[in-house]
Amino acid sequence: MRNEPVRPLAGIRVLELGNYIAAPTAGRMLADFGAEVIKVERPVTGDELRRWRLYDGETSMLYRTVNRNKKSIVVDLRTEAGRALILDLVRECDVLLENFRPGTLERWGLGPEALQEANPDVVITRISAYGQTGPRAARPGFAAVAEAVGGLRELIGDPDRPPVRTGISIGDSIAGIYAAFGTVMALFQRARSDAPVPLAERIIDVALNESILSVMESLVPDYLAYGVKRERVGGRMEGIAPSNAYPCGDGASIIIAGNGDAIFQRYMETIGRPDLGADPDLRDNAGRWARRDELDAAIAGWTIRHTRDEALEILDAAGVPSGPIYTAADICADEQYAARNMIQRFEVDTGAAEPATVGFPGIVPVIGEASLPIRTIGPDLGAHTREVLATVLRLTDDEIDAVTGTSETEVTV
Repeated sequence: MRNEPVRPLAGIRVLELGNYIAAPTAGRMLADFGAEVIKVERPVTGDELRRWRLYDGETSMLYRTVNRNKKSIVVDLRTEAGRALILDLVRECDVLLENFRPGTLERWGLGPEALQEANPDVVITRISAYGQTGPRAARPGFAAVAEAVGGLRELIGDPDRPPVRTGISIGDSIAGIYAAFGTVMALFQRARSDAPVPLAERIIDVALNESILSVMESLVPDYLAYGVKRERVGGRMEGIAPSNAYPCGDGASIIIAGNGDAIFQRYMETIGRPDLGADPDLRDNAGRWARRDELDAAIAGWTIRHTRDEALEILDAAGVPSGPIYTAADICADEQYAARNMIQRFEVDTGAAEPATVGFPGIVPVIGEASLPIRTIGPDLGAHTREVLATVLRLTDDEIDAVTGTSETEVTV
């Protein structure tokens, strides 16, 4: 096990002006790998994510998760003093990350040209519903809309019911991952360039709907090439069989993905249907997809005679890809996650009389056999305002008091 955690982005400083999930996810990824991420929050309420899924206390576990390894400062961007302070901080940062509606920073005098004037090398990463250009650029939009416009929502659910949504804000998370990648790409270009990188090449423009579209595989090419209109197929995957969720005798369900040509024959032998494995019409995926209902019925007829654990043990011994459908409790008890440090525990204020030990998902991707340790969970509102102004801007206590109008730990500008 390593002595010192690997921090590839150590020395990079990021100013995060984002709220909700998309930009904060990008900031979290940069912070996970060593960047100093300074999260700017509005006075009094802070990021609205602090109250999303808030079951007790003052700060949700969602906020604590998405904003781990960051510092929180409170700045009122509606004031001239607050906006001036942002420009002062930009001079000391490598990246500015934001997810306001396009035009908002420009109205505040914090558009790309102003940021460029403050720091000629700054990378500006912007996340919005539809991007910074185009006829819909000015429209507001959350991930729910982006997932629909990007083509994902139409494919989720059963064909005889209206489309449904995944149980997480997947559109925001995917956009955040792309934003983090784009940011690192721009930093890499800046580092290896002998000449200043033009401003246009240092603006990373991430749209929620485009982020969804980019993971939709061959949805558009299939339509344009063959006129194929993808439809909802429930627990299946279009054109791939057999792969589905199957019920077990103890009330649980399992996922079995036995759709590979080399796997299918032994899969059928394992469930007692060698006749299907030997059927020449089922030797390739196209033939299996055409008879998917027959195959799913045969498989379900086998799984229902076994408990979840029995079925999984038999399938694993036969080399057939399968797995349980986990709940949060299952994840917390799983030895594979534990072996790779993927559930990391912290003492957290949950609103109870005493702090509780709470597990948080580890850092991905793994470097060095196990997840890097999370340094801190999402901070209390304004917990680092004084520290940041003193260390980054080198303000004295008197200067901090003058600019914030308070000498308390949580200060505002």
